[in-house]
Amino acid sequence: MSLMNSHCKKEMTAPENRNSNTTYVGLDISKCRLDSVVADGKSREDANSAEGRAAFVKHVARLAKPRVICEATGGYEKAIVAALMEAGVEVCVVQPGRVRHYALAEGLLAKNDRIDARLLVRFGEKIQPRCEIRPDPSAQRLREMLEYRRILTDTIVETRNRLELATGYLRDGLQTQIHTLEASIKQADSDIEIHISSHSDLSSRAKRLRQLCGAGPVLAATLMAYLPELGQIDGKVIAALVGVAPHPNESGGHSKKRKVTGGRDSVRHVLYMAAVSAIRYNPILSAFYKRLRDQKGKPHKVALVAVMRKMINVLNRLAADPEFSLA
Repeated sequence: MSLMNSHCKKEMTAPENRNSNTTYVGLDISKCRLDSVVADGKSREDANSAEGRAAFVKHVARLAKPRVICEATGGYEKAIVAALMEAGVEVCVVQPGRVRHYALAEGLLAKNDRIDARLLVRFGEKIQPRCEIRPDPSAQRLREMLEYRRILTDTIVETRNRLELATGYLRDGLQTQIHTLEASIKQADSDIEIHISSHSDLSSRAKRLRQLCGAGPVLAATLMAYLPELGQIDGKVIAALVGVAPHPNESGGHSKKRKVTGGRDSVRHVLYMAAVSAIRYNPILSAFYKRLRDQKGKPHKVALVAVMRKMINVLNRLAADPEFSLA
């Protein structure tokens, strides 16, 4: 069993996924076009529209055990990835930086859409990244609601920053906008709560996750929406997916400080705030944090990341094992 990664460290690739009969399809995605190529096949071009995506999915579905490899493109990949998963086609979304480093390792400097599509085929065959997990429709809806809430919170922070130097009419207008945004956030929170409570699977999972003191409603909702792997994979892998697993930096006799990097920032940011609360109100995590600070001399951020990692491991165990108890 090998450990692979599409989120900046290690993740599990099951033996059954390492099948030589898999047909890899490289897919380069832009705003208007889908450039694809099948291993040992001809290149293909489709429009990145509803009709073009439907034609591409129909083409790929005819292949024997297809697996599509594409890059994250800031959102342009969402529609085609959803269409592929809806059709039951395996799809892997990888970080562009990883693919570019792979190209440089090959000595490949040329770059265009067709070259990138063929590169993605080779990347998939050699690296075999983790396939995306199809989200439950209720979880997908929850994710959309959380994305809207995040936009509201980002906007209110930007508006408050402008308020510091604003005077007169501008200040009055910004304050009115802040009040409107705060009301919208409250409404979004209410909608999210209603959505979760109206779906028994989400409601039971949220209740289970919130058994950990420090895991509030926003963290529980975020984990259900953005981390569908929770409870299905190893704790070390889940920590890497979130981006709280430290990477060693050693060579010969030199050893530098370990750092955390990569992962899903949408989860990590919320987990960070939950950890700040946990070190104040969770007696076990508070003692753990103080021990790292007082006895081992760890800096605040290092100790806090350790708390985050412990929290996500406990939450992963809670989601995986219904018999597991914190008592």
